[in-house]
Amino acid sequence: MRYDGGMADSTRTRRAFALDEATAVLARTPATLDAMLRGLPEGWIQAHEGGETWSPFDIIGHLIHGEQTDWVPRARIILEHGEARAFDKFDRFAQFELSRGRTLDSLLDEFAVLRRANLRDLAALEITEAGLDRRGAHPGLGVVTLGQLLATWVAHDLDHVIQVARVLARQYSDAVGPWRAYLRVISGEQG
Repeated sequence: MRYDGGMADSTRTRRAFALDEATAVLARTPATLDAMLRGLPEGWIQAHEGGETWSPFDIIGHLIHGEQTDWVPRARIILEHGEARAFDKFDRFAQFELSRGRTLDSLLDEFAVLRRANLRDLAALEITEAGLDRRGAHPGLGVVTLGQLLATWVAHDLDHVIQVARVLARQYSDAVGPWRAYLRVISGEQG
Protein backbone atom coordinates (compact mmCIF):
# COMPACT_ATOMS: atom_id res chain seq x y z
CA MET A 1 0.00 0.00 0.00
CA ARG A 2 1.33 3.43 -0.92
CA TYR A 3 1.64 6.12 1.72
CA ASP A 4 -0.67 8.94 0.80
CA GLY A 5 -1.41 10.56 4.11
CA GLY A 6 -3.98 7.90 4.93
CA MET A 7 -6.36 8.79 2.10
CA ALA A 8 -6.94 6.99 -1.15
CA ASP A 9 -6.85 9.09 -4.31
CA SER A 10 -10.59 8.77 -4.83
CA THR A 11 -11.35 10.23 -1.39
CA ARG A 12 -8.59 12.84 -1.15
CA THR A 13 -10.07 16.28 -0.65
CA ARG A 14 -8.78 19.57 -1.90
CA ARG A 15 -9.18 22.76 0.08
CA ALA A 16 -11.21 25.64 -1.25
CA PHE A 17 -9.12 28.80 -1.36
CA ALA A 18 -9.20 30.78 1.87
CA LEU A 19 -7.16 33.98 2.05
CA ASP A 20 -6.37 33.66 5.77
CA GLU A 21 -5.06 30.12 5.27
CA ALA A 22 -3.08 31.19 2.21
CA THR A 23 -1.37 34.01 4.09
CA ALA A 24 -0.54 31.60 6.94
CA VAL A 25 1.37 29.43 4.46
CA LEU A 26 2.96 32.40 2.70
CA ALA A 27 4.17 33.85 5.99
CA ARG A 28 6.09 30.63 6.75
CA THR A 29 8.00 30.23 3.50
CA PRO A 30 10.91 32.58 4.28
CA ALA A 31 11.61 30.94 7.65
CA THR A 32 11.27 27.46 6.12
CA LEU A 33 13.82 28.19 3.42
CA ASP A 34 16.06 30.01 5.87
CA ALA A 35 16.09 26.97 8.16
CA MET A 36 16.86 24.69 5.21
CA LEU A 37 19.65 26.77 3.69
CA ARG A 38 21.34 29.28 5.97
CA GLY A 39 24.80 28.15 6.98
CA LEU A 40 25.10 25.32 4.47
CA PRO A 41 28.43 24.98 2.67
CA GLU A 42 28.65 26.78 -0.67
CA GLY A 43 28.60 23.49 -2.60
CA TRP A 44 25.12 22.72 -1.27
CA ILE A 45 23.61 26.11 -2.08
CA GLN A 46 25.11 26.16 -5.58
CA ALA A 47 24.16 22.54 -6.34
CA HIS A 48 21.61 21.86 -9.06
CA GLU A 49 20.10 18.92 -10.91
CA GLY A 50 22.16 19.27 -14.07
CA GLY A 51 21.81 21.23 -17.26
CA GLU A 52 20.12 24.56 -16.78
CA THR A 53 18.28 23.61 -13.59
CA TRP A 54 18.33 25.98 -10.65
CA SER A 55 20.33 25.87 -7.46
CA PRO A 56 18.85 26.84 -4.07
CA PHE A 57 20.67 30.18 -4.50
CA ASP A 58 18.90 30.72 -7.85
CA ILE A 59 15.54 29.75 -6.37
CA ILE A 60 15.78 32.32 -3.57
CA GLY A 61 16.68 34.99 -6.16
CA HIS A 62 13.66 33.95 -8.22
CA LEU A 63 11.37 34.21 -5.19
CA ILE A 64 12.70 37.71 -4.47
CA HIS A 65 11.99 38.81 -8.04
CA GLY A 66 8.46 37.43 -7.70
CA GLU A 67 7.94 39.43 -4.51
CA GLN A 68 9.04 42.58 -6.33
CA THR A 69 7.17 42.17 -9.60
CA ASP A 70 4.57 39.42 -9.53
CA TRP A 71 2.07 38.60 -6.81
CA VAL A 72 1.01 41.83 -5.11
CA PRO A 73 1.63 44.02 -8.18
CA ARG A 74 -0.61 41.71 -10.22
CA ALA A 75 -3.26 41.69 -7.48
CA ARG A 76 -3.31 45.48 -7.65
CA ILE A 77 -3.64 45.39 -11.45
CA ILE A 78 -6.67 43.10 -11.14
CA LEU A 79 -8.28 45.29 -8.49
CA GLU A 80 -7.59 48.55 -10.33
CA HIS A 81 -8.00 47.54 -13.98
CA GLY A 82 -9.69 44.15 -14.17
CA GLU A 83 -9.27 42.59 -17.61
CA ALA A 84 -8.62 45.96 -19.26
CA ARG A 85 -4.88 45.82 -18.51
CA ALA A 86 -2.86 42.66 -18.89
CA PHE A 87 -0.14 41.87 -16.37
CA ASP A 88 3.41 42.75 -17.26
CA LYS A 89 5.31 39.67 -18.42
CA PHE A 90 7.30 37.99 -15.65
CA ASP A 91 10.98 37.36 -16.34
CA ARG A 92 11.56 33.88 -14.89
CA PHE A 93 15.31 34.29 -15.27
CA ALA A 94 15.86 37.80 -13.88
CA GLN A 95 17.40 36.38 -10.71
CA PHE A 96 20.61 35.47 -12.47
CA GLU A 97 21.53 39.11 -13.01
CA LEU A 98 19.83 40.48 -9.90
CA SER A 99 21.59 38.03 -7.55
CA ARG A 100 25.05 38.31 -9.09
CA GLY A 101 27.67 39.04 -6.42
CA ARG A 102 25.24 38.53 -3.53
CA THR A 103 25.45 36.08 -0.65
CA LEU A 104 22.76 33.56 0.14
CA ASP A 105 22.32 35.11 3.60
CA SER A 106 21.61 38.52 2.04
CA LEU A 107 19.06 36.95 -0.32
CA LEU A 108 17.32 35.09 2.51
CA ASP A 109 17.16 38.31 4.54
CA GLU A 110 15.77 40.28 1.60
CA PHE A 111 13.18 37.62 0.83
CA ALA A 112 11.93 37.70 4.43
CA VAL A 113 11.66 41.51 4.44
CA LEU A 114 9.87 41.61 1.08
CA ARG A 115 7.44 38.86 2.05
CA ARG A 116 6.47 40.60 5.30
CA ALA A 117 5.89 43.84 3.39
CA ASN A 118 3.85 42.07 0.70
CA LEU A 119 1.66 40.35 3.25
CA ARG A 120 1.03 43.72 4.95
CA ASP A 121 0.19 45.23 1.56
CA LEU A 122 -2.08 42.31 0.73
CA ALA A 123 -3.95 42.74 4.03
CA ALA A 124 -4.31 46.46 3.33
CA LEU A 125 -6.13 45.66 0.08
CA GLU A 126 -8.98 44.28 2.22
CA ILE A 127 -9.93 41.65 -0.33
CA THR A 128 -13.43 40.25 0.14
CA GLU A 129 -14.80 36.88 -0.94
CA ALA A 130 -16.40 38.64 -3.90
CA GLY A 131 -13.09 40.32 -4.65
CA LEU A 132 -11.45 36.95 -5.12
CA ASP A 133 -13.65 36.50 -8.20
CA ARG A 134 -12.35 39.71 -9.81
CA ARG A 135 -10.90 38.93 -13.21
CA GLY A 136 -7.62 40.00 -14.71
CA ALA A 137 -5.64 39.30 -17.86
CA HIS A 138 -2.52 37.16 -17.83
CA PRO A 139 -0.33 37.75 -20.93
CA GLY A 140 -0.07 34.01 -21.66
CA LEU A 141 -2.93 32.32 -19.83
CA GLY A 142 -5.73 34.75 -20.62
CA VAL A 143 -8.43 35.49 -18.07
CA VAL A 144 -7.59 34.63 -14.46
CA THR A 145 -9.17 35.53 -11.13
CA LEU A 146 -7.61 37.19 -8.13
CA GLY A 147 -8.31 34.03 -6.13
CA GLN A 148 -6.45 31.94 -8.69
CA LEU A 149 -3.49 34.33 -8.60
CA LEU A 150 -3.28 34.17 -4.80
CA ALA A 151 -3.71 30.39 -4.71
CA THR A 152 -0.92 30.12 -7.28
CA TRP A 153 1.32 32.23 -5.05
CA VAL A 154 0.94 29.61 -2.30
CA ALA A 155 1.43 26.65 -4.64
CA HIS A 156 4.43 28.39 -6.25
CA ASP A 157 6.07 28.80 -2.83
CA LEU A 158 5.49 25.15 -1.98
CA ASP A 159 6.73 24.05 -5.40
CA HIS A 160 10.02 25.82 -4.78
CA VAL A 161 10.32 24.46 -1.22
CA ILE A 162 9.99 20.98 -2.74
CA GLN A 163 12.51 21.89 -5.43
CA VAL A 164 15.06 23.03 -2.84
CA ALA A 165 14.56 19.82 -0.84
CA ARG A 166 14.92 17.72 -3.98
CA VAL A 167 18.12 19.48 -5.09
CA LEU A 168 19.63 19.00 -1.64
CA ALA A 169 18.56 15.36 -1.35
CA ARG A 170 19.91 14.48 -4.78
CA GLN A 171 23.39 15.48 -3.67
CA TYR A 172 23.44 12.10 -1.94
CA SER A 173 21.78 10.12 -4.74
CA ASP A 174 24.73 7.75 -5.00
CA ALA A 175 25.72 7.84 -1.33
CA VAL A 176 22.42 6.33 -0.15
CA GLY A 177 23.15 3.13 -2.01
CA PRO A 178 20.25 0.67 -2.23
CA TRP A 179 17.96 2.90 -0.14
CA ARG A 180 17.57 5.04 -3.25
CA ALA A 181 14.64 2.80 -4.25
CA TYR A 182 12.71 4.01 -1.17
CA LEU A 183 13.47 7.72 -1.51
CA ARG A 184 11.01 9.41 -3.86
CA VAL A 185 12.84 12.71 -3.49
CA ILE A 186 15.84 11.09 -5.20
CA SER A 187 14.23 8.49 -7.45
CA GLY A 188 11.55 10.80 -8.78
CA GLU A 189 8.81 8.19 -8.33
CA GLN A 190 5.39 9.36 -7.27
CA GLY A 191 3.67 7.72 -4.39
